Amino acid sequence: MTNSSTTVRQRIVAGAADMMSRRGLNATSIRETAKHARAPLGSTYHYFPEGKQQLVTEAVRYTGEWTAASLRRELEAGPVAGLGAFIALWRRIVVDSGFRAGCPVLAVSVEEPPTDEPPAALLAAADVFTEWENLLAGSLREHGVEPRKAAQLATLVVAAVEGTVAMCRAKRSPQPLDDTAEQLRDLILAAITD
Repeated sequence: MTNSSTTVRQRIVAGAADMMSRRGLNATSIRETAKHARAPLGSTYHYFPEGKQQLVTEAVRYTGEWTAASLRRELEAGPVAGLGAFIALWRRIVVDSGFRAGCPVLAVSVEEPPTDEPPAALLAAADVFTEWENLLAGSLREHGVEPRKAAQLATLVVAAVEGTVAMCRAKRSPQPLDDTAEQLRDLILAAITD
């Protein structure tokens, strides 16, 4: 794949993630994604021959990897720094979008699958949440937190932040994230000092 085709493909994937974060899964179409990414419609069918489900799955993975990379860097300074970076990332997305964007991984997770079999995008979303939890839990364990408690606290962090992002969008305010950040920080500090 050439550099220019990689760039077009990446733009389409990033555009799909952005659209899902704003409109949800079902309201994100291939046609609108191509337009949003400023890519020819034919490119979407070329790069994603399996259609929307393939594109959405890759957009979820893209968001997961992008967020995990930031989280990994910040967790080097410890779980409190990692939490701060995780919350700051979502706060920036919500505020900079005028409370129009949230998390595309959550968007895929809350919409009803079209069949009884979980689609690839939903499975990818589960993997992304698990990776974020594992990164946080690993940092907590490195700072002396018992493994089961570290895993539970990491799940609480991811769940709280994801839910709070939705609250911020509804309330048109970053205050829920700020309040959640303070409480989660206290829980992490208590866990690492026990």
